[in-house]
Amino acid sequence: MPDRASDPLAWQPAHTPSLAEFEMYALAVFRRLPKQFRELCSDLVIRVDEFGSAEVLHALHIHSKFDLLGLFQGIGVPFRSESAPMQMPNMIWLYRRPILAYWGGHDDTLGAIIQHVLIHEIGHHFGFSDADMHAIERAEH
Repeated sequence: MPDRASDPLAWQPAHTPSLAEFEMYALAVFRRLPKQFRELCSDLVIRVDEFGSAEVLHALHIHSKFDLLGLFQGIGVPFRSESAPMQMPNMIWLYRRPILAYWGGHDDTLGAIIQHVLIHEIGHHFGFSDADMHAIERAEH
């Protein structure tokens, strides 16, 4: 098989992952997270869509649909109440097209980007703010 770095035609069979393939990648990334972490997310639903909805983009004051890679929707674990009426499950949305666009402009692997967005949104499930997660990421580097 030709080396892709030296033979540009070797890239011909490469393709952009479909929505279904992207969802399989996201679930594979989730399954590779530490077991204790996954168990704390047992009630979390992970969905993949092309882009955030117009309503979501408007509510978040996002002007370009490519600027939103993922979203947590729900009530974070620290803010839940046992006495609250039945609630929709917490959900994480990963947006395929913005993530692919980001991937095209960076050196990270697609799996690493999906993992970063997934962990970031799971952080919201646990009640972390964006500032909290950025501080955690800075401390790791």
